[in-house]
Amino acid sequence: MKKILFTGALLMFGAVAFSQDLPENPEPGKCYVRCKTPEVWKNENVTIEIAPAYKKIVTYPAEYKTVTERVLVKEADKRLVVVPSVWKTETETYTAKEDANKLRVINATFAPDSQVIETKAASAVWEMSERAPDCESSDPNDCRYWCYKPIPAQFVTIPQTKLDADASTAPSKVPGYTKTYTKRVMVSGPTTRTIDVPAVYGSIKKTVLVKDAWQEEVTVAAKYRTVTKEVLINKGGLTTWKEVECELVNNTPLPIIWNLGSATLTNGAKRIIDARLLPILKDGVAVAIESHTDMRGTKESNQDLSERRAQAVTNYLISKGVNPSQLTGNGFGERRLTNRCADGVSCTEAEHRANRRTTFRIINQK
Repeated sequence: MKKILFTGALLMFGAVAFSQDLPENPEPGKCYVRCKTPEVWKNENVTIEIAPAYKKIVTYPAEYKTVTERVLVKEADKRLVVVPSVWKTETETYTAKEDANKLRVINATFAPDSQVIETKAASAVWEMSERAPDCESSDPNDCRYWCYKPIPAQFVTIPQTKLDADASTAPSKVPGYTKTYTKRVMVSGPTTRTIDVPAVYGSIKKTVLVKDAWQEEVTVAAKYRTVTKEVLINKGGLTTWKEVECELVNNTPLPIIWNLGSATLTNGAKRIIDARLLPILKDGVAVAIESHTDMRGTKESNQDLSERRAQAVTNYLISKGVNPSQLTGNGFGERRLTNRCADGVSCTEAEHRANRRTTFRIINQK
């Protein structure tokens, strides 16, 4: 049964190959894709006149300036002027109070004193002495002698007050003082003099013609524009077969790390495209570019984001000189997740990044 199926498969492959004009003498284990011979164009610059040269007349208005002119308003005159008296102020000093003397009384002073007065004059009296103890006489009057004994005078001391210094006066100076007053003194009397009254001038403004109206002819140069046009050198369209690596006919990851929510190619992404895609496309094959997102965001926004990412890669390749007929770009949003990270499932950032991918595969050109 397996042999019959294999034989049928070979017959079917032969019929398909014949109907599709497959490449002649293919090698086993090789893969081939149909390519169109690209048209060869070159750019030529063509300069065309978009506006002719012409003459333009420019008119300029008359030019004026404003001048100020000095005019006599009133002639010079003479005037008699009274010169008033000249006064000055002088300060006079007068004696408001004259000097005088002031007498101070010095009272009399006394000193204590005394006077001795003799109250009884000195005298003397006769007195008999006592009988001598060794007297042998029996007469009582014997062995005695008479003495004339003096009696001293008697004195009394009387206290006195004597005049030490009599009353007197001592003069002292009472100074007077002066005051001042001011008075106006005429220095010179009133006189008259003649003064010159200068003429009075005013100013008027006049507008003076500096340059009359004039015209100028200006030649406006023609305008040109350089247009780049494509000129066909070799006509393409002839179908050929290209041998390619078999793994490239399947979706091959293009390891671009897209920033979340962004469709802008980074410099690192451009270097990846230059290294992986440009060498393949230079052989003339066609490439399908597919872009996907993770499930974060709405389905509509993710679909739009994936399409913009695919278009960003396509536009960059075209800017590098790839023929647009070799490129197909599609976005699939979040419809083709590679893991379990669907809506409502908690995933790591690495798992989300695995879904945020762009792939490419070689396809046949029709």
